[in-house]
Amino acid sequence: MLATCQINEAGYEKGSPILKNISFTIKQGELIGLIGPNGAGKSSTIKSLLGIIKYFDGEVNLPDYAYIPERPIFYENLTMWEHLYFLMSTLKTDEAEFIDRANKLLIEFQLDRVADQYLDSYSKGMQQKAMIMFAFLQRPSLYIIDEPFTGLDPKMIKQLLAMIQREKERGAGILMSTHILDTAEKVCDRFLLISQGKLLTQGTFADIHQESGIQGASLFDCFDVLTERDADDG
Repeated sequence: MLATCQINEAGYEKGSPILKNISFTIKQGELIGLIGPNGAGKSSTIKSLLGIIKYFDGEVNLPDYAYIPERPIFYENLTMWEHLYFLMSTLKTDEAEFIDRANKLLIEFQLDRVADQYLDSYSKGMQQKAMIMFAFLQRPSLYIIDEPFTGLDPKMIKQLLAMIQREKERGAGILMSTHILDTAEKVCDRFLLISQGKLLTQGTFADIHQESGIQGASLFDCFDVLTERDADDG
């Protein structure tokens, strides 16, 4: 297994856990969709993986990873190129090869003309493209991606999915939180459905179909049935 996660309890203070009994693995070359209603605990699950949640009881084993946050995070008063050179200084990489890949991505993402400008002057969509660039330039063993399609136009979403596919073929694992279920249905190998702070179900799309009892339905319909059933049980 590339990565393992066992969350016994996690939250923002001891005694008031948000997450309970969530366990899953991530394999090489696998794209896992982390899905669930708003407030279900998807972001808290990611924070648990990253070790930035205040209270955590469990065990997480991760390889080298890159994180793409839902909301862009960057240094103020640094240009795109200054961010790229800083990133390069943290990696064991050939400078010429890194700069070449960075230039190609800048052109692909249509950021080459603004690469000498400060990131805080970028639009949200441009900032999101920058976060994606920084992650993929690292070439990690694992990607943790939180709502990556926010602020991206359809062309950029297609480019991102193509990049994810190339990284899968390289052997990288990807955990992707998303509420865009029609896209997730097409590209994810397995799913983790979080509801009310617990792992409601996990498996392939076929497994989700079987669990929901509605064969041939869309992921959205399966999601709807399973979360409503959980809400009624709760």
